[in-house]
Amino acid sequence: MSATSTNTETGTLTHTHTHTRTRTRTGTGTGPASDWEELVTSALLGTERRTPPVTAPGKDAPGALLDAAAVHTVRRRAGLCAAPAAAPPEPAAADPRPALPRAARQRLSMLLTGRPGAGGGSGGRRGAAPDLTELLPQWLVLANKHGFAAPPELLPALLDAARGRTDLRPQALTFAGPRALWLARLNPDWRFALRAAPGGAALPAPEETAEVRRLWEEGLFAERVALLSTVRAYDADAARELLATTWTTERAEDRLMFLDSLRTGLGDADEPFLEQALTDRSRNVRATAAELLSALPGSALAARMAARAASCVALDRSDGTLTVEAPHECDAAMERDGVTPNPPAGRGRRAWWLGQVVEATPLASWSACLGGRTPEQIVALPVADDWQNELHGAWCRAAVRQRDAHWSRALLGTPAAPGASGPGAVSLAERAKLLAALPAAERAEWVAGFISAHGLSEAFQLLGGCAVPWSQPLGHAVVDALNIARDAGSYPWSFSGVMGLAERCLDPGEADRLEALTAIPDEPEDGAPGAVGYWSEAFQRLVSTLRLRAAMRRELAEQ
Repeated sequence: MSATSTNTETGTLTHTHTHTRTRTRTGTGTGPASDWEELVTSALLGTERRTPPVTAPGKDAPGALLDAAAVHTVRRRAGLCAAPAAAPPEPAAADPRPALPRAARQRLSMLLTGRPGAGGGSGGRRGAAPDLTELLPQWLVLANKHGFAAPPELLPALLDAARGRTDLRPQALTFAGPRALWLARLNPDWRFALRAAPGGAALPAPEETAEVRRLWEEGLFAERVALLSTVRAYDADAARELLATTWTTERAEDRLMFLDSLRTGLGDADEPFLEQALTDRSRNVRATAAELLSALPGSALAARMAARAASCVALDRSDGTLTVEAPHECDAAMERDGVTPNPPAGRGRRAWWLGQVVEATPLASWSACLGGRTPEQIVALPVADDWQNELHGAWCRAAVRQRDAHWSRALLGTPAAPGASGPGAVSLAERAKLLAALPAAERAEWVAGFISAHGLSEAFQLLGGCAVPWSQPLGHAVVDALNIARDAGSYPWSFSGVMGLAERCLDPGEADRLEALTAIPDEPEDGAPGAVGYWSEAFQRLVSTLRLRAAMRRELAEQ
């Protein structure tokens, strides 16, 4: 059987035989497409098993098949009409921002093409080279503060980086500007840019009432979310009134997203709308409305929760102990006010209800309930019957929700308090959240004190909430603790998370002071083998990263 090959994409059959033989067509097809299908079928099965319609069986059949296919292919191609040319895309919108200085442009190219610091080995060892991928977020923040435009030739690499790292997207898309949206329409891999900036079109100004109403009624969901957030930041009342116009016709999941937009500029004027949302068909919408109302100390819901809390927690004046009587049921009124009746696995029902009631109670009401005591005095009161963790944990969540700095200080206690045994916080995670309610300088001072008292083993969560660059006392406390850990003879890998934070958060001006730590000291007798060398490598990376960050600042400051 003669061999043939078929290419169904181009409509061709190939063979070296070129002799042409014609014959009256005997196939059953009725047109060119049917003829071609007959030829393909014969080629696939072989001419010994199926004779093509253009020839008789025999040794000449393969050549005749391929000759017919060649003629048919030319005829098919010749019959194609040229398609009209596609319209070229509209040019990208102009970016009026100034161009990056040359050195900064080169630095960006290096950061986008760089890889994590060399050294690669196992066990967390990374070598002495800076981790360029961890510096890109800081570089973007600095570039956006200076108001520079992204170099067009680096936009594809920048969008690829943002595609793989969601933490980069807000700053990367701000820096990329309108050209990023133009590119995103041409490449499906970059569509996230269109979702972040809906449709790629500028939103109407909040004061353009007619355009705002038109987009609110006709726009896509992402456009409407962005529009509501923009209007809310400009005029909180106007945004709420805009939402009210379509509230009853929105889907439950959309109502939840829109309601969340009211967190910005939340005020007493929002209470009637939120009270109405407490009767929503969606449980999630009701829960969000209750959470927002509980953040308004003067709201009716806050007063109802305060009354419930006062009936649950009382002061025994005979011995100065707080007594707790948790709710015995979760009635319909409690459910309407956002109390979830069913606890998660492992939680008691009454403790679960108590925690939700206390968490939603305005913290200011406790002083009136407990004899005018200050938050510090209230937190210091003993709690009977092992209810302290539940009560203090709920107060912690209330302080975080209400962003109450006074209560946060009281619950945090002093930094020197051992571990999680402070006066109120029952875990380091809660302490980290409470710290967020304090001013940045006070937060850094508290964390520095904690590190000085307890070292770095439990400091990672707390350091993550401190402003960048770290204050000088905080930076010194971290470096001193790292130095102590090195002198103790352990490997640096146990502190790799803190060391990584130090590379990104220490003030770059500290590099020269830290140079002495890069030397390799004598190994302690009871230290881990080779640990001092690894510590020297880690400090070299820290110093080189700080110097690189300083260079980034200088390059972006060039005119």
